[in-house]
Amino acid sequence: MSADYFAPFDTVRYEGPDSANDLAYRWYDKERVILGKRMEDHLRVAVCFWHTFCWPGSDVFGAGTFSRPWHTGANDALAAKAKREAALAFVEKLDVPFYCFHDVDVMADADNTAAFRRSFAEAVDHLEALQTQHGRKLLWGTANLFSHPRYMAGAATNPDPEVFAWAALQVRDALEATHRLGGANYVLWGGREGYDTILNTDVGIEQENFGRFLNLVVEHKHKIGYTGTILIEPKPHEPTKHQYDFDTQTVYGFLKRFGLENEVRVNIEANHATLGGHTFEHEIAMARALGIFGSIDANRGDHQNGWDTDQFPNSVEELTLAMLEIVRAGGFTTGGFNFDAKVRRQSIDAEDLFHGHIGGIDTLAHALVKAAAIIEDGKVDAFRKARYTDWQGELGQAIHAPQASLASIADLAISRDLKPRPKSGRQEWLENTINRF
Repeated sequence: MSADYFAPFDTVRYEGPDSANDLAYRWYDKERVILGKRMEDHLRVAVCFWHTFCWPGSDVFGAGTFSRPWHTGANDALAAKAKREAALAFVEKLDVPFYCFHDVDVMADADNTAAFRRSFAEAVDHLEALQTQHGRKLLWGTANLFSHPRYMAGAATNPDPEVFAWAALQVRDALEATHRLGGANYVLWGGREGYDTILNTDVGIEQENFGRFLNLVVEHKHKIGYTGTILIEPKPHEPTKHQYDFDTQTVYGFLKRFGLENEVRVNIEANHATLGGHTFEHEIAMARALGIFGSIDANRGDHQNGWDTDQFPNSVEELTLAMLEIVRAGGFTTGGFNFDAKVRRQSIDAEDLFHGHIGGIDTLAHALVKAAAIIEDGKVDAFRKARYTDWQGELGQAIHAPQASLASIADLAISRDLKPRPKSGRQEWLENTINRF
């Protein structure tokens, strides 16, 4: 029932900035070489299952508005099969290399462990065949540990060990499926790993259990020979009031505490960064500085709304600043840009799915072109490097010498009668320089 859903649409191709075709790329030329690498290899674009094919267009005030063929009845085996077929066909039509999924996104509903495992196994068999048929790959897989009522108080942080065990079942099977399907990464999003009130929460027990769970995941990764990257996706709140994976720095501290800083990286989402009071580029820069940069969920929020709206990115200016940090980090290794974004409830046509993704992909591509131009120009990076040059000088080296102490450094200030003179940070000039691109 889904084989022909996207049949009226041609494969989306690059036609250049002057194209009059609304269903063509104006900036995403996957073969274009930028900074020594093909654009497709820079961006590593993925389409997500959950927002694009699972969400029916509902919100807290109303029922779903979409009438995709697989939304018309129960999420049984036939509907799940149709959804999988439509999804991989759509990814091929967009001519992007990757897709992403949660376990429950791709399978029929199940209400016990045996049925759950059977349904998911059928889905994985089918996805393996579809990947070959459509020539697409898996950027990352994950398990949904937040939607079912059993997870209302968290998964790894739940006060009930039975829920912890159910979560272990899902993650074990999803991680093994990701390995089998050649997934480049496995993601853990702690959507309810946090609390709504401290009155009923023992944060010490919950964080210890969260750390235990993550260590078990990493151990299983190595046991099965999976060589992809384990990722955690930071988010400060929503759905819980406070989530333990608040932002990149918080995640790093958590990883360090449990000895996992060399095993796990972060999957950064633009809208989650802004919910945490940060900019998108701040989170990427922190991940780069801490050595845990992994992958990106590309979307944006609405500046007038205080929640996670998951809209498609459309600001070249904002994405250029983020792209600068990604390029400075050396680009993606196993990660990429996954569109964790959804069309609006009033965008009910199949064509709207194309417009949302085409616009988002072109925004990424345009931002990459501009970021490359800024880096090749060199003025911004040269100024920043020069600003810290004195740390390579005699005093900077003395401060970092192994034998240096607080007292010895203080004595240097006295003996040299230091009189530091403030130097301009030239923020306005830097902003003007960026804007010229």
